[in-house]
Amino acid sequence: MEDTRISKLNSFFSPQQGTLFAVLGIFVIYPFAANNYYIDVAFFFGIYALLGLSLNIVLGEVGLFDLGHAGFYAIGAYTTAILNTKFGVPILVLLPVSAIAAALFAYLVCSPIIHLRGDYLCIVTIGMGEIVRLSLINNPFDLTGGPNGVFGIDFPSLGSFFVIDSSIEYYFFIWIVVGFSILALIRLQNSRIGRAWNCIREDEVAANANGINVRHYKLLAFVLGAAMAGIAGNIYASKLMCVSPESFSFMESCLMFCIVLIGGMGSIPGVIIGAAVISLFPEIFRPFAMYRMLIFGTVMILMMMFRPGGAWPRRRGGADIKSVLNTWRKNG
Repeated sequence: MEDTRISKLNSFFSPQQGTLFAVLGIFVIYPFAANNYYIDVAFFFGIYALLGLSLNIVLGEVGLFDLGHAGFYAIGAYTTAILNTKFGVPILVLLPVSAIAAALFAYLVCSPIIHLRGDYLCIVTIGMGEIVRLSLINNPFDLTGGPNGVFGIDFPSLGSFFVIDSSIEYYFFIWIVVGFSILALIRLQNSRIGRAWNCIREDEVAANANGINVRHYKLLAFVLGAAMAGIAGNIYASKLMCVSPESFSFMESCLMFCIVLIGGMGSIPGVIIGAAVISLFPEIFRPFAMYRMLIFGTVMILMMMFRPGGAWPRRRGGADIKSVLNTWRKNG
């Protein structure tokens, strides 16, 4: 009886769970030990973590090259900005609205191009992201404010008794959203959808031959990834209280792409590491501002040479397409 109790305690306090509790403890204590500047740095770390997780669905799970992901981010941010400033819709109400708007946009623009592969899809997504940015600059229907953007966005609130307006509150807001997103993505990876994505990533032709609706699942990845990017855009817009087209440039899409590559394609912990590198790197090397991109480029080259799988590569269930398809037939 005593041995059984000890084994249960040992299983409860496993090293993995101990590490998780330690990390959660650090995240909870951190904002009370840091000043507002470093709390804001951690907030933008959370924004990039959420954006990295959203792109990881498309790039890491399905293997689709998307270099226009900032376009979905922009759709979420501008949906929030326009509906809040012009129609007075509360920010928290706009959280799901921004996700739906970005997802709907992804469905409309990706449906005609979803059959493309590799470099062709990559080039088209670059154009898609640039079309969104240039459209925002041209101020269609006098809604986006042109190059100046939209100003005067409210704080997230539920009436007068609950308002998110401080750095600490925004810090917990973004990381709670990231936490729920991670839990949802873990469930998604182990679901029928996640197994279908793995099959498509390993061999699209074989997946199609085995009855997987490749078009449907690829389009679903774009839609879900865009919805998460739209949520990030909503939180970003409310934090800065303004949005402008320059915040959603091609470079932002490249940074999201680097987050997934640095961390490891398909790896959720890897994406968090990649987001930390991308968001914290400029702060660490701020004294060497002139050489930051040189150092960053060197780090990227070394990563691709010595850790091509990323800092925390994902351990997938099957090493080849045959075992992946067997998993699909058994559990799918």
